[in-house]
Amino acid sequence: TYNEHEASFRAAGWEILRGDPEGDPAEARVAVHPNNPTGHMFSGADEPATRPLLVIDESFADVILANSRVADFATRPGTLILKSLGKFWGLPGLRLGFAIGDPGLVAGLKERLGPWPVSGVAQHVGAVALEDMVWANETRQELSVECARLDALMQANGAELIGGTVLFRLFKVDDAASWQARLAEGRVWSRVFPYDPTWIRLGLPPAQGWVQLEAALG
Repeated sequence: TYNEHEASFRAAGWEILRGDPEGDPAEARVAVHPNNPTGHMFSGADEPATRPLLVIDESFADVILANSRVADFATRPGTLILKSLGKFWGLPGLRLGFAIGDPGLVAGLKERLGPWPVSGVAQHVGAVALEDMVWANETRQELSVECARLDALMQANGAELIGGTVLFRLFKVDDAASWQARLAEGRVWSRVFPYDPTWIRLGLPPAQGWVQLEAALG
């Protein structure tokens, strides 16, 4: 998943675990919801109310509104929910996001970020984007259709769908590195992962990119 969470906690002197020790919840938990690249969802069903810090990264959650855990966790003490306009909204260059949660934690963030963490232009563009629900609803429908098309194309070429969201899909193949090299020859970039040599992730191509992807797959 997103590596910067672990790097930030390590830099602050935290010990990193991959899950709670049995019977002894860790002091802080970071849940990427949905996870990248697997698409795994954080249900929160097993989350102890006594944990001092819970960070839920919802950078990819806006692709399906029902995915969000804001209604369930935004008022929980010690919780921060992180949102981004760089994924579903397609505005990564804006470098814009926001946090929802425990007022004390949010106040601490504001103090650390200072009075001018985001430009006025970025705030205006972000507000316009968030208010455009017609675009958002139409885009969600289009993404669902397009990801089904990508699944069918990859499966027809021998890949197995194992996860993802409607913004990206995760497939299992015999040798991800060779698939990546073959796709790169056709000027299609994909992502592979050092912890599993059979995983390859593809984003949805633009409308004009389908022919190029089909040609790269051979």
